[in-house]
Amino acid sequence: MGQDLNKIKIAYDIVAREYSEEFFGEHEKKPCDQEILGKFVEQLKDRQPVWDIGCGPGQTVRYLNRLGLQASGLDLSPRAIRQARLNCPGLEFRTGNMLDLDFSSNSVAGIISFYAIVHFTQEQVKQAFSEFFRILQPGGLFLLAFHIGEETLHLDEFLGRPIDVDFMLFTTEFISGCLHNAGFRELDISEREPLPDVEYESRRAYIFARKPSKHTSPKTG
Repeated sequence: MGQDLNKIKIAYDIVAREYSEEFFGEHEKKPCDQEILGKFVEQLKDRQPVWDIGCGPGQTVRYLNRLGLQASGLDLSPRAIRQARLNCPGLEFRTGNMLDLDFSSNSVAGIISFYAIVHFTQEQVKQAFSEFFRILQPGGLFLLAFHIGEETLHLDEFLGRPIDVDFMLFTTEFISGCLHNAGFRELDISEREPLPDVEYESRRAYIFARKPSKHTSPKTG
């Protein structure tokens, strides 16, 4: 059984303004993020469209556009999307559910998702990756960032506001296995320690994964 998506939506609606104030400029403080995002832009070249799924207040969409990559954002929280539109006028943002994406199959060239699976159970992670694989074009690129661990943390307060939501951490082995089973190939994995006084103290992982140019059936089980 997965975590209730409505609880996740409500939590981020509650903290939308505070989250934007805290995290909108985060990439400027993180050289590793800058390097990874630059690599994403370089590998995608001019392919379109590109979507940041779980975009929050739009910090990654803005950063990618500043690097010359035309990217758009999707998030479950309507108030997060409202904040993103205020932060990034002229860029495209819309609400949506990454477990049931309103995109045609083989329609998206690139997907980026930074820490957006943190509220999902293992089964929901698998479902999200299957959706990402479905909507990516053959040869399409997916960049994922996530917190490494094995614990589940419950928060009833975040950024000074009351919420009720779980945060899940995953091992790199589990995530890479899920990506492979969903059909992704060419996994490029890197890990790093957290930046002191800049971010939550969890080890981080980045994975580049590609949908094969020729059809490969996802594994089951």
